[in-house]
Amino acid sequence: MSGAEGHSHLDASSPERYTASMRVAVVNISANFFLSTAQVIIGLLGHSQALVADGLHTLSDMFADLLVIFALKHGRKGADEEHPYGHERIETAVTMILGIVLVGVAVGISARAGMKLMASDPLVTPSALTLWTALGTLAAKEAMYRYTINTADRFGSNMLRASAWHHRSDALSSLIVAVGIAGALIGFAYLDAVAAIVVAVMIIKVGIKLSWQSLRELVDTGLGRKDLESIRRAILSVSGVKALHLLRTRRVGGQALADVHIIVDDHLSVSEGHQISEAVRAKLIDDIAPMTDVMVHIDTEEDVTGPSCEGLPLRDAVLKRLDGYFREIPEALQIEHVTLHYLDGHIDIELQLPLSLASPDTAAHKLSRQFNNAVRKDKDIGSVELNFH
Repeated sequence: MSGAEGHSHLDASSPERYTASMRVAVVNISANFFLSTAQVIIGLLGHSQALVADGLHTLSDMFADLLVIFALKHGRKGADEEHPYGHERIETAVTMILGIVLVGVAVGISARAGMKLMASDPLVTPSALTLWTALGTLAAKEAMYRYTINTADRFGSNMLRASAWHHRSDALSSLIVAVGIAGALIGFAYLDAVAAIVVAVMIIKVGIKLSWQSLRELVDTGLGRKDLESIRRAILSVSGVKALHLLRTRRVGGQALADVHIIVDDHLSVSEGHQISEAVRAKLIDDIAPMTDVMVHIDTEEDVTGPSCEGLPLRDAVLKRLDGYFREIPEALQIEHVTLHYLDGHIDIELQLPLSLASPDTAAHKLSRQFNNAVRKDKDIGSVELNFH
C-alpha cells in the first residue's frame, strides 16, 4: 500500500487515533473562536470589511470542527446488529461534506473578488492594526493546518486531512485579506481581488478532490492497481494456494476490506482448506495496511471459466440415490464412509471399504466395475473410486 494510508494499522476505533483526533478538533475549535472574535472586533474598529468577512468565515469553521467531533464520537463505534461493518463511513460522509464546504468557500471568495473588481466606489483605507491582525491570523491558520495534517497523515484519516485543508484555505484567505489591506494602504486595492481569484481556483481543486475521493469510497470503489498487485502477491505466497480469482476490495473510513476466492488442491480436507484460508487472511492483515478484514472463499477449481457445480445435489440426496443404485451389490452394506468431490460440473464418489474385500486383486477390480456401472446413467455422478483399508 502507498501513501499516508499505509502509515498505520490503527482503525477508527483505536483509542490512540480517537484521542489524537479529538485533541485536534478541540484545539481547532478554541483557536477559531479566539481568531474570529479578534478579527471581527478589530475589523470593525479598523474599518476593514475584508477582515470582518474573514472573521465570519473563521466563525463558520467552528461548524466544520463540530462535524469532526460528531464523526469521531459516532464513527469509532464498533459493529452492531444494524451496522455489521461498523460506523467508519460516518467519517467518509463528513469528509465529503467538508470538501463541499471548501468548494463553497472558494466560490464565495471568488465572488467577493469579482465584485471588488467591478465596484466603482472607493474603498475606505483600513488601519495598520488590521494588517497585523490579518498576518497574525495567517500564521495561526497555517500552524493549525500543519498540526492537523500531521495527525491526519499519522493515522490515515481523510476526514482530518479535509479539515486540515480547510485551515489551509483559511490561511490563504487571510493572505488575501493581508494583501488587500496592504494594497489599500499603498493605493493598489485591486491586488486583493486578483489574488482572491487565483487562490479560489486552488481551493476548489482541493475541495473537489476530497469530495470525489469520499464519493468513490461511498460507492465501494476498489483499491488502486498497485495495491491489488501487492495483495495478489501476498496471497500467492501462502503455502497451499494454487491460484486466486474474484478479488474484490473496498474502503471503509481509514480501513480497507477484501474478499477473494483462492484455489487449493481438490482433495484437501475441509480443515486444511480452512487453515489455508486463515493463513491468507492473517497474511493480508499483517502485511497490507490498512487492511482490517478479509473474507476468503475456498475453491478446488477455477469456477469462473470451468463447468459449474451449481445445482448439483447435496450429500443427503446423493446418498439416497446411491442406496438405490447399490441395492444389488452385497458389498455395499460394508461401506464405511462416502466422500463427495464436486469437480468439473459433476460429483466424484470415494467409497471406503474393508481391506478384506480387496483380496484377491481381481475381486477389487470387479467390485470397482460393479459400483461404476451402477451409477453410469446418473448424469450428476462422474466416477466411483474404492479405497480399502
